[in-house]
Amino acid sequence: MTGRRGGRPLVPAYLSTGGVARPSRPHLERLSVLTGSGEPAPADLPAAHLALLETLDGGSLTVVEAAALLALPVSAVRVLAGDLIDRNLVLARAPIPPAERFDPDLLKRVADGLRALKH
Repeated sequence: MTGRRGGRPLVPAYLSTGGVARPSRPHLERLSVLTGSGEPAPADLPAAHLALLETLDGGSLTVVEAAALLALPVSAVRVLAGDLIDRNLVLARAPIPPAERFDPDLLKRVADGLRALKH
């Protein structure tokens, strides 16, 4: 989006989504991983959708990373991504769940074993 002196975008974020406030895919989270599908973009694709596709070109990003690169709110990127998923232009994967908490006793035993190897 083109900025102006105040640092605010020239076009409000809700206009980049066509005025849509909710994504068609409510399961998209901030840490959902987005990847371009490799399908060619149709000629009638709005500019914000094209910008998201270009951002995903050659790699994968989380919704929040894409939002930061596009200087758009996460909610707007969720709407754009949902539209692109519906058009089979973007693939989404659920966030990677956090690892289970480690066992402190196991960590202590590993550290003791490493110390024993050192001597």
